Amino acid sequence: MAKKILELCLSPDLGGLELYMMRASRYLSDHGECISVINGQGKLKSYYENSVYRYFTLKRRKVFLSWLSARHLARIIDDEAVDIVHLHWTKDLPVAIMAKLISKRKPRVVQSRHMTMTRFKDDIYHRFLYKNMEMILAVTHQVKGQIEKFIPEKIRPKIEVLYIGADQPVIITEEEKKRRREQLGLSDSFTVGIVGRIEPQKGQYLVIDAIEKLILQGIDARALIVGHPMNEEYLAELQSDVAARGLSERILFTGFTREAQVMMQLFDVMVLATENETFGLVLIEAMMCGVCSVASDSGGPLEIIDNGINGLLFKTFDAEALADKLIRLYRDNSLREQYANAGKNKVLEMFESQKQFEQLRLLLEQV
Repeated sequence: MAKKILELCLSPDLGGLELYMMRASRYLSDHGECISVINGQGKLKSYYENSVYRYFTLKRRKVFLSWLSARHLARIIDDEAVDIVHLHWTKDLPVAIMAKLISKRKPRVVQSRHMTMTRFKDDIYHRFLYKNMEMILAVTHQVKGQIEKFIPEKIRPKIEVLYIGADQPVIITEEEKKRRREQLGLSDSFTVGIVGRIEPQKGQYLVIDAIEKLILQGIDARALIVGHPMNEEYLAELQSDVAARGLSERILFTGFTREAQVMMQLFDVMVLATENETFGLVLIEAMMCGVCSVASDSGGPLEIIDNGINGLLFKTFDAEALADKLIRLYRDNSLREQYANAGKNKVLEMFESQKQFEQLRLLLEQV
């Protein structure tokens, strides 16, 4: 008998984790029974409104009031006859476990672990949580290794590696690409793009530094910084820095877009500059679009890019190293195309979302 799944994400933000949850819930709904529970005040809600996919909302409460959210979630579990709660945001774990214990159905709890784990989890609180879980789905082998290191075997749930997948993009025509580039003032400039929440950890400042170095080399380079700010003050600091360097016409902050993969197709090179990206969904999205990609040499990108085969890796935090990679790709268009084609082939084989979501469905059915 097919199991009914509840996809849980009470995060107020909107990034790769939240969008993955939404896409997973849609696939599971289309191939079985699935409902979603999301933050009523979160940015994810706009993706559910006016859709055919069933969802419920909860308030994201302070820790000492989280039992109220758990009671509400338990009622949903019982009323909807839920068999499995699949959560994504680590902060939702206590709510999910309390709801499991309060509910009459006692559903299985599975977590997709999107973030790194950096400390031991052998205290009473974590022993309570992990003993009441059935499975953790690590988004990379690196994360799986961290879980095995920091959660003692006696309380550790079953662990499986399940990569995050990306949807195959709608490829725009060359005419459309040219039109959009002209609208943004890119013309024939060598265009570098970075996509993600604007915050120090994402490394937008490294791209700004690298673009300045390219310009000093006489290269007609521009950058598109795509994403919403986590902190408006930090965005203002970046924009002020860009203006002080005289780069305002060279560095464009586009804000958030729901057409990320369309925007990526305007890039000559996509950069992922995060300090230690757990996975790197935007990286595989760009590669699937046939865009040459460069990423920092830590975390998830190490399992996506084979350096010098289907993209390039640069030393984390090193704007000079990033600039060197970009100059190399600027000067060798055939190499850039070679990496783009090889990258596209790899991600279609390993990271296509329908393949990954089907594997998710099978894993959840076996819990």
